[in-house]
Amino acid sequence: MRVADKIGANLKQARKDVKLTQKQVAEKFNMTQQQYSRFENGVFELNYTQILELCKLYNITPNELFSLD
Repeated sequence: MRVADKIGANLKQARKDVKLTQKQVAEKFNMTQQQYSRFENGVFELNYTQILELCKLYNITPNELFSLD
């Protein structure tokens, strides 16, 4: 599994843990659901601000997001 795929899977699980849809998260970040989906699918990489904001939204740490276990 590629690193981007694992991080995307962590992102998806964190979103599901807080019971949000991709569309709901995308709206908070002023993007389309399709654009947000590309982060979870490992197509697009997150920038530092997005990482911190998503971690805050999902109540996780960057270490948890980037865990490869």
